[in-house]
Amino acid sequence: DGASTASLGSLFQCLTGYKAAWKWYDDRFSDVFCENSKKLINVHLFALAAKHYSLPNLGVCTPLEEILEALRGDSQGASIKTDEFMNNKKSHEVQAMSELVDKIAKYCGLKQVIDIGSGKGYLSSFLSMQYNLKVYGIDSSKTNTNGAHERNRKLKKHWKTYQSRARANSETQRLEKPIKNEIKCKAINEKPLNNNSSLQSQDQGTTQDLVPACVFTEVAVSETSKQTEINLAQAQSDESKLSEETLGILNVLPADAVEVFSSSHCNYGEVCEEEKARRKMAFIRAKESKSSESNLYFPLTSYVSAETELSDIITDLEDCIMVGLHTCGDLAANTLRIFTAKPEIKAVCSVGCCYHLLSEQYENQEDCTEEVWGFPMCQYLKDKGWCCGRNARMSACLLPTESLFYRAVLQVIIEEIYGVTKSDRHVGKIFSKSSSFLDYVRKSLKKLELDDSKLPDSCIMDYYEKYKHRMNELEAFNMLKVVLAPCIEVLILLDRLCYLKEQNSIAWSGLVKLFDPVKSPRCCAVIALKKQSCL
Repeated sequence: DGASTASLGSLFQCLTGYKAAWKWYDDRFSDVFCENSKKLINVHLFALAAKHYSLPNLGVCTPLEEILEALRGDSQGASIKTDEFMNNKKSHEVQAMSELVDKIAKYCGLKQVIDIGSGKGYLSSFLSMQYNLKVYGIDSSKTNTNGAHERNRKLKKHWKTYQSRARANSETQRLEKPIKNEIKCKAINEKPLNNNSSLQSQDQGTTQDLVPACVFTEVAVSETSKQTEINLAQAQSDESKLSEETLGILNVLPADAVEVFSSSHCNYGEVCEEEKARRKMAFIRAKESKSSESNLYFPLTSYVSAETELSDIITDLEDCIMVGLHTCGDLAANTLRIFTAKPEIKAVCSVGCCYHLLSEQYENQEDCTEEVWGFPMCQYLKDKGWCCGRNARMSACLLPTESLFYRAVLQVIIEEIYGVTKSDRHVGKIFSKSSSFLDYVRKSLKKLELDDSKLPDSCIMDYYEKYKHRMNELEAFNMLKVVLAPCIEVLILLDRLCYLKEQNSIAWSGLVKLFDPVKSPRCCAVIALKKQSCL
């Protein structure tokens, strides 16, 4: 906690008084800005200073490998490749986050997941189908909820194909390296409990706890496959057919049902009545699990704030883990507040984004009546009355230069043609859906509910030609934003981490680099576990 506070304090000092903080770090940084005009005069030193105060150099991140090891898991990904029904970025995010969420859930003995700001339901669907978790996806947009319902229905139609393909690949690898796999499985089963782990539970000692969660199902399926082969070779009976049919749906069984098949001690040449009864019961449970599979994911529509009562939204709320994948603005902060306030929520894994949408307690106070703010969260910054400001938060948003140019020229058009200097409406993500600047302006004006009939195409293109020679200036400005963005982001992330460190109910909290920043720039997750759930 002391190290986090010290790093946070030095970063705040840097962003509050650039010259003083940089003099503390290196006297050369005093030449970054002109002493009189305060203008940037040394870009190279500016970049060095920004890099020094970025998250990787502050040493406050916990490596993902250490988290997985502490949860008695490893960094092996899920067996189903999501890139067949998601784009590369989303596939990477969903696989990495769902693996970690599943391990936290297993470690804490949780079956229920609440996905805040679930959007189109990619993460929720994958958690429910791949890991058999009961997921409630909550999003404020009815359109997103309906889309998530439809997308989940389509995914289920193709899920058996993906699973069968993955099992076939796994079986091929097992047959190619039988000895190596047998040694590996034996080593995993004999792995002793690590009592020195910082996250180790003192009252958990089952076999499932001793085995990495992501390997457990593979071991069970592998062992069951061997048992089924023995049955077919030694006894061509109805019981062997039952085992073979059950094998096809092992991956939707809960862990205790899978364990039935991997821990049998009966003679397979002569199956005892007790074993027959156990197999029959497991088969019935498997069918029940399969029939209820469509009920494992529930997309819901609701606006979520810090005061939201989850029990009003989820009638069967139980001990659970709360997650959020790229929750926008204040929603990421409110996710952490709900986590600390609700006893049913035992763990949280949140990746935020859209920092420019954060509300700030000490910015434009005369215009705001809110009592709960997105920033700052921790008492450390509240005591200092810290304010980033919209310009700084906008600097943390990484946008293509052409998108910024389109928006800048659009703003000039709106001010000069329509006389509008301020509006509560937002253009949103129109750039990615536009084929040209002309198309962008037309779509934007319609979204802003401005009459575009008074603006001919030639007039729009005249504005484009007037300012296109200044694209290089905007490119340079955007590059400076890219350099500064990590500093603004780490300020917001450390504020959230310090807020969790201030809570007495938290057993452990940390920042984890969860994604590849090249594929997903907003790559850091805020993770926390409560004392009563896991320690």
